[in-house]
Amino acid sequence: MQYKLWIDGQWVDSAGGGKMRIENPATGEQIAEAQDATRADVDSAVQAAKRAFYDGRWSRLTPGERSKAIWRFAELLEKNSEEFARVESENTGKPYKFLSLASDVPFTVDNLKFFAAAARDTHGSHAGEFMAGYTSMYRREPVGVIGQITPWNYPLNMAGWKIGPALAAGCTIVLKPAPGTPLTTLMLAELTKEAGIPDGVVNILSGGNDAGQAIAEHPDVRMVCITGSVGTGKKVMRTAADTLKRVHLELGGKAPFIVFDDSDPELVAAKASFAATANTGQDCTAATRIYVEKGRAKDMREAVVEAMKNVKVGSPFDDSVVMGPLISGGQRERVMGFVERAKSQGAKVLTGGGVPKELDKGYFYSPTVIAGVEQDWEIVQQEVFGPVITIQEFENESQALHLGNDVLYGLAASVFTKDVGRAMRLTGQLEFGTVWINDHLPITSETPHGGFKQSGFGKDLSAEAVGDYQITKHVMIAHG
Repeated sequence: MQYKLWIDGQWVDSAGGGKMRIENPATGEQIAEAQDATRADVDSAVQAAKRAFYDGRWSRLTPGERSKAIWRFAELLEKNSEEFARVESENTGKPYKFLSLASDVPFTVDNLKFFAAAARDTHGSHAGEFMAGYTSMYRREPVGVIGQITPWNYPLNMAGWKIGPALAAGCTIVLKPAPGTPLTTLMLAELTKEAGIPDGVVNILSGGNDAGQAIAEHPDVRMVCITGSVGTGKKVMRTAADTLKRVHLELGGKAPFIVFDDSDPELVAAKASFAATANTGQDCTAATRIYVEKGRAKDMREAVVEAMKNVKVGSPFDDSVVMGPLISGGQRERVMGFVERAKSQGAKVLTGGGVPKELDKGYFYSPTVIAGVEQDWEIVQQEVFGPVITIQEFENESQALHLGNDVLYGLAASVFTKDVGRAMRLTGQLEFGTVWINDHLPITSETPHGGFKQSGFGKDLSAEAVGDYQITKHVMIAHG
């Protein structure tokens, strides 16, 4: 199947005529062809978004009118859930029943419905007299044209996370999904039109890195919002400096999973194996570094290894499968490289560490547990982005805190303990945007998601996300 670019409410061919091969990572076979947007296409999309913003067809609608359109958009996605889930699984290798249909699509629907309601939120609007003879009002206005770049690990989810708050705020959008996974994002385009969102408000371009760079450079783009790697975030931030545009960055993670000896090994193993292998570990919040208190380290380690061995890996359309392939051959080589380099340093692979023998087609990799590592090793410090966890031991709470914080990232962390006081102390000192107690991974539309340190800044989800797409104007009125 061939997909075009969505600009100003219609499908168009790329000005350069370039095409991109889209494959199914479970088989390595081509499933579609998408247009490769050029800088000229980016400019066309930005100009369409600029016209749509300044003529007020969206930005000057009432919050209630915007809310109705976003809600209809969510309902249309919900109506087409099975089709979107099928394409998402074909394009990414996610298990259809376990993830795409049960989680990714319904959560995106919920996100959009939340942002439909958030469009009408009057939180933060106020007026007052702060100087005799004058009244001041604070207006929360949309930033303008937003450039958005989404990753390949959650194509549909991330599109919803970006589109929803930007539309709720009254902004217009030029969105570029990752080169290899544009299909469900492009499918959203026609739903926006059917929902009554005016032409030019949402523009979607498939394309490579040059198209993303063009979005970041464009002088009429007022803000760039990306989910991606730390390296990509830094490049976007440097580029944005030339035009002093806002940046919103949700970047990498290296989540610690801290386990005290009062925890239940079965609970720890179940939560760790799920958090490490959900979406094949291609998740910035995935559990990657398990730290266990020495008193019960052996019990915890054995339980985790057994749970990882029992993770069902296979075809995305096998209903019993909970983990599919990695996204590409290149990503599998990257993951294998991390594991092999750790082994060469003296690490011990307790399970996994290679390609499952029965899955020679596609880009599968076994759930992997590695022990015998040091804190300063690459496998502990850098984001692997695969179903790989390391296990280390700690002596006490202070050391657990130090080890947990001792990375450049700060997106998510978890603590397993029955001691409420200990849990509260650690939540206040762990430098991560989300900290779970006795669980790992659950998120909701109402709760903010974003990082500390080199995991970026700005929030996805929650009312805070809408605020990131708004700018405050002070209006001061003399009484006469």
